[in-house]
Amino acid sequence: MLERYTPFMLMVRKPAILGWFRREEVNMIGERHLIVLKKIYQGLRDTDIIWAITGSTAFALQGLPIVPNDIDIQTNKYGAYEIEKLFINNIRKRVKFCSTEKIRSHFGVVVIEGLKVEIMGDIEKYFDGKWEEPIELTKYRQFVKVNNIELPVLDLKYEYEAYLKMGRLERCRIMEEWLEK
Repeated sequence: MLERYTPFMLMVRKPAILGWFRREEVNMIGERHLIVLKKIYQGLRDTDIIWAITGSTAFALQGLPIVPNDIDIQTNKYGAYEIEKLFINNIRKRVKFCSTEKIRSHFGVVVIEGLKVEIMGDIEKYFDGKWEEPIELTKYRQFVKVNNIELPVLDLKYEYEAYLKMGRLERCRIMEEWLEK
């Protein structure tokens, strides 16, 4: 059965922390990301917080050939402040309402195992001259199983539309190619 595991998988095996990962479970996700994702999952699993992984980590978890540099968590306003409380010892930037020309949210940053985790609550995008209402996350959320835990990620079709509205065309091209497979 070992032929189902790549040499990379054998290198990252740490039984007490990670266990074995099949190639299709890991994709472009590195060991540190996996450790941090597990910590996030463990911190949030028994709460009433509605959340999902978004951005490059979500893309990689769903098989896209993207190597993520951080982890982005999308939630609602309540969830953003609750996640901050749960990871109070890891705060880099406290959650507060922030805005740019194209996007606004209750935004904060925690650092877990040296990895930046961005928290975004009630994201609104500026499109066609107006701010869109925050989405209902459960409508666009699906789950990816990694090492016997189910991580919530935003659906790639939704992500494609969101990135298109924000003008992130290179990411849209990668998603479009992947979705057409």
